[in-house]
Amino acid sequence: MRFEDLDVWKRASRLSANIYKELASLKDFGFKDQITRSGLSIPSNIAEGMERDSKKECINFLQYAKGSCGELRTQIYIGVDIGYIPDEIGKQWINETRELSAMLVGLMRSKQNDV
Repeated sequence: MRFEDLDVWKRASRLSANIYKELASLKDFGFKDQITRSGLSIPSNIAEGMERDSKKECINFLQYAKGSCGELRTQIYIGVDIGYIPDEIGKQWINETRELSAMLVGLMRSKQNDV
């Protein structure tokens, strides 16, 4: 299966692009760099995992992507608290990271059960 066909990859890519767009004018370059890297890491690790030849390596990269979801969610909470991210957008992004995490768990289980 191509990673480009996965809904989880499409949604993670869209979230990453939305983060870049929303925070384009943010002057706190340290925060902006960290949160955009976390967001970018999710679809990147999905893609890298799906391109790997072994099931073990694939699952490993999907786990990295799931970890990045938690990292990103933490940064979103902080961004909302300090006023960098509007509340409503933050809620949407937090929900999306939760859903992405759940989708990744399902994909890892599916890969684990592949013969």
